[in-house]
Amino acid sequence: MNILVVSSDVSKPVRAIALNWRHAALAALSALVLFVMCSAVFNYAVLKWAAAAERPWLQKIVLADQRAEASRAQEKLQGHLSAMAVRLGELQAQTERLDALSTRLAETAGLKAEEMPTAEAGQGGAETPLPARAFSASELGSLIDGLTQKITVQSDRLNVLEGLLVEDSANRRFLPSLLPVNASWRSSDFGFRIDPFTGMRAFHEGIDFSATTGTPIVATASGKVIRAEKHSQYGKIVEIDHGNGLVTRYAHSSDLLVNKGDLVVRGQAIATVGSTGRSTGPHLHFEVRLNGVAQNPARFLKTVGESPVL
Repeated sequence: MNILVVSSDVSKPVRAIALNWRHAALAALSALVLFVMCSAVFNYAVLKWAAAAERPWLQKIVLADQRAEASRAQEKLQGHLSAMAVRLGELQAQTERLDALSTRLAETAGLKAEEMPTAEAGQGGAETPLPARAFSASELGSLIDGLTQKITVQSDRLNVLEGLLVEDSANRRFLPSLLPVNASWRSSDFGFRIDPFTGMRAFHEGIDFSATTGTPIVATASGKVIRAEKHSQYGKIVEIDHGNGLVTRYAHSSDLLVNKGDLVVRGQAIATVGSTGRSTGPHLHFEVRLNGVAQNPARFLKTVGESPVL
């Protein structure tokens, strides 16, 4: 587009100005910016005037705008609260799972419910001179996220610990740690002694528990019976293989309650006390052997005097 500029002075030549699309776009943009600025100034002036001048219709417009803004803020806050409620529900469920897991761990470890620590950790300190304030929604959300992460990590650790405890408990079932008989005292310990038949110094490869005839003898650990027969020296004898080269021997019994090949569990009755074989009176001769070598049973057994599980 061309614009001709004509002067009143006839002596001056006529000038032509050429306008392209760039000039038109710049003019439109300038007009838009000017309109926005004028609208903002007008709205600000009207609102300030409405606040100062008591005009009902203007006050209604201002109140409607404030109500709309408050409604948007309330919806936003309600959304935050709903999200926090969901997180709190998840935390509560995780806490209940941790409580159940702690109970299982206590049972696996042999603890009673009253022995579990339940008291809350004490806290205290002097009052801070800084002004106190309530947590904001974003701060509470961050705290909940951090607590959720800590609970998840703790749950994973407790699950690993439970697996280790269960494995350890299973291994203990195959260790001869239970007293084989309910006896008040031991008549002979492991090691060198004076042989009651020869009067010579001899090595005693087990522990003798003095008990009356017919007293139940139990398996000190779970395993498989590999021997249940009469022996010229040991009398009626039972041997149990607990795996990993560990074998227990129960000798001088009056009656055998199991047979070769039977699977027995810890605390199961396998024989009764007697005085068969090379014996001076009713008692249980108990041995523990590892890969065929006699071990001191006292290293495995619980405190003497503790009743066996029947």
